[in-house]
Amino acid sequence: MFNFWGSKDQQGQSRPPPEVSSSSSQQQQQQPWYSPSLVSSPSSSSRPQTSGQIPAHVSPGEAAGIITFLKDKSVDELRKLLSDKDAYQQFLLSLDQVKIQNNIKEELRRETLQLARENLEKEPQIMELRNQCRIIRTTELAAAQEKLNELERQKEEILKFYSPGSLLNKLQEAMNQVDEESEALQEKFLEEKIDTAAFVQKYKKLRTIYHRRALIHLAAKTSTIG
Repeated sequence: MFNFWGSKDQQGQSRPPPEVSSSSSQQQQQQPWYSPSLVSSPSSSSRPQTSGQIPAHVSPGEAAGIITFLKDKSVDELRKLLSDKDAYQQFLLSLDQVKIQNNIKEELRRETLQLARENLEKEPQIMELRNQCRIIRTTELAAAQEKLNELERQKEEILKFYSPGSLLNKLQEAMNQVDEESEALQEKFLEEKIDTAAFVQKYKKLRTIYHRRALIHLAAKTSTIG
């Protein structure tokens, strides 16, 4: 099994001879760019997974693929990955998983740009439609609203004209008119301006109309009150 770099066994194998101890001390003094928690000890395999290890959402197959890439590298190359950001970035971008993600990201970016271009191309058409809506609101809509208001006014007048109270008043006015006509006819008869036969015929007709209307008025008024 491949031993991760930084373990005690690997450090023992890679310790340089005593005559180059100055070179080793310089490497030890070089501060790595990564977090020390990224380097695990041999006993770390029995501990719970930490943030410096492979995330839990990485599948075992993907983790095995990454380990395969690292397995063929020398100790110096592994140390360079830990100490050189550019080398680590280059290695990261060479992974198939990262390439796939980058391709998806680039495809989404192109699709977003295409949608943005299509929206910009439709902007004149949208502005034209907005202008048409504004014209409709200021002209046709205003005329239609005025016509609607006129119809509403006519409806109110018709309802008011044919309301029970209005009809009773009109019937009362018709009764009074017939009553006045019969009284005027009676005065003509007293003044001998009309003969008896004509007076009786006309007066009977007027009084019949008056009483018929009076009965209707009384029935309607009683029905309305009830």
